[in-house]
Amino acid sequence: MPDGDVPGAAPQAPAPLAGASATAAAAPSWVWHSTAAPVSPAPPSPATSTPPPAAPAPVAALVAAKKEPEAPVAPPASLVSPTRIDFGEELPPAPTIGSADGRLTLTNTSLTVLGRTFGLREIERAEVQPVRWLFWYLLGALGLAIVLILFLSNALRTLPAMAGLLATALLLLYGHRGTNRLRLWLLGREAVHFALPGDADTWRRLVAETNRRVARAHDQAAAEAARLLAALEAERNAAAAATMQAQADQYPPNPAIPGAPA
Repeated sequence: MPDGDVPGAAPQAPAPLAGASATAAAAPSWVWHSTAAPVSPAPPSPATSTPPPAAPAPVAALVAAKKEPEAPVAPPASLVSPTRIDFGEELPPAPTIGSADGRLTLTNTSLTVLGRTFGLREIERAEVQPVRWLFWYLLGALGLAIVLILFLSNALRTLPAMAGLLATALLLLYGHRGTNRLRLWLLGREAVHFALPGDADTWRRLVAETNRRVARAHDQAAAEAARLLAALEAERNAAAAATMQAQADQYPPNPAIPGAPA
């Protein structure tokens, strides 16, 4: 121990030299510390309680929504009130018409040709076309040529030649006159043909009226089918709406969650 030191006293730092800077004067010093235990922070007061953490805004909104009673699920508007389809007014029945000789009769629902009746809904379309009797046409033309050749070769006398020319000319005219072929195109079946003698223009007018009534009958059938489909669809929608309403009434609304944060 150097001379002049007091036992138990802290050592003193040496005095700074003359001309030393201020930084050197602020040098650290050694200090004796107490051996007592460090003081711990005071525990919180038991009377003060920590508030629970607030729930996020979306979660709180969901919990508040679950507390409210849920309204029954309403069926869609398309199932409750189906759209009404307007198919137009039904046309009055058309009058019965026919040919003067009674070979063809046309009513509002059927067509009768030479005693055979067809429904307008089973006919696709009808057409009429003038045709020539090829057999009689060729037979008259060939007979006329043969009679002329025999008459010019002096094989026939005048009266037999004139009678032959008259007979073959009648055959030629009959074959040239021909007839009117009526063709009926049937749905799902082969076409049917009829021979109708007389003026072709009269038969064309009757066939045009037949095609108009056939188209009208098909339009009415399509409207009836669409009306039935609309009624079935409305009935199906009503049944689906009743089922959804029964399911909504069967399950009660979700009860409120006890103890859920507000």
